[in-house]
Amino acid sequence: MKKNIVVAIALAALSSSMALAASADVEREGQDRAQIEKLMWQYVRALDTENADAYAAVYTPDGQFGSGDKAVKGRDALKKMIDDFRDRAAKNEAKSGEKRPAMYHVITNSYLEFLDKDHARMQAYWMTVFGAAGEKTPPRVAAAGREVDELVRVNGQWLIKVRDVAPKE
Repeated sequence: MKKNIVVAIALAALSSSMALAASADVEREGQDRAQIEKLMWQYVRALDTENADAYAAVYTPDGQFGSGDKAVKGRDALKKMIDDFRDRAAKNEAKSGEKRPAMYHVITNSYLEFLDKDHARMQAYWMTVFGAAGEKTPPRVAAAGREVDELVRVNGQWLIKVRDVAPKE
């Protein structure tokens, strides 16, 4: 009988510690989801405002945009990509005399999967939308597609490792 009580106490303690660990995992995952949501907001705002430093900062130092031979890799190259984009828009504006409407990148129908406590994959649809430019130029969707993003926690911060906006799968 004494042996059964010891076993019951041991099982109760084990069950209690497992429940606490599961509760901690759920809490961590909730915090991680909020951090990743903020990361992706920072990503689209940096892109829409053409802030090259802020854009590169949401990636790991070796992070990449795209895949294959045309992938842009590393923070310096990512900054250059945004700087070049901003410069092209300014040249087009100077040439045409018309200011480009505000740009908005939209991420929707996202699905976030945690691969382990420091790695996640996000799949979603995306759109590039230009706002209205007066009464004669309504808002327009310039591009749309699907994405698969690899996200990693580096020194306690979630960052984009790979952002693939044209996955083959």
